[in-house]
Amino acid sequence: MTIAEILGHQAPLTDLPTLGRMTGQAESTIYQLAAQNRLGLEVIRLGRKRYVRTVDVWKFLGLTPEGNGDGAGGPAPTPLAEQSATTRSSK
Repeated sequence: MTIAEILGHQAPLTDLPTLGRMTGQAESTIYQLAAQNRLGLEVIRLGRKRYVRTVDVWKFLGLTPEGNGDGAGGPAPTPLAEQSATTRSSK
């Protein structure tokens, strides 16, 4: 699949065969990695089918679209511990 096709996949969940096409892996390899908890993505079971979140796939592949309103692609959020220290030191 091309990058445009991957980013054009707007469904909230991606099934494992489609994930295989997105990553260039055989479907059997994707299912085997999912069964061994070695896929690197959270697998969601709905009935007999298995899915992963599409946004997680985009992040996994380094293709997070810019400007989609979820803060993706922007600066990383400041950890709470650093926020607290900054707030205390500014008082």
